[in-house]
Amino acid sequence: MNKVILMGRLTRDPEVRYSQAAEPLAVARYALAVNRRFKRQGEPEADFINCVAFGKAGEFAEKYFKKGQMISIVGRLQVRSWDDQNGQKRWSTDVIVEEQYFAESKAAFESHRGMGMSEPMAASAPAPTPSPTATDGFYPIDESIEDDDLPF
Repeated sequence: MNKVILMGRLTRDPEVRYSQAAEPLAVARYALAVNRRFKRQGEPEADFINCVAFGKAGEFAEKYFKKGQMISIVGRLQVRSWDDQNGQKRWSTDVIVEEQYFAESKAAFESHRGMGMSEPMAASAPAPTPSPTATDGFYPIDESIEDDDLPF
């Protein structure tokens, strides 16, 4: 099985080129900065992962994705190799995008982008914490149930 699921911020606007085929195909390339869960002293905090989206997905990335935006993707790993101008063997590992999604609201993205600018960000009140109710689709666990009572 070859399946990759990532969520991170775009390190730059997607770069799109079109194939030279009879019907040109969009090929979008972008990189995601994906935070590492555990950070060790002296190691980077994020991995920068190259992604490639073809066809309609590439056109979508070109039109709607911008540097700094949080997105999530589902795809597969692909490793390529070639000989460079000096005859050296080169390798590249990319994620071929099969699905891509916005992972934050437009307002959150705009506020994230504004953080690096000289103008102050508008203060916002913290969102209220919803209280759990049976209508949330979750129910309290009855801790009196014993393992022997379970049907499996």
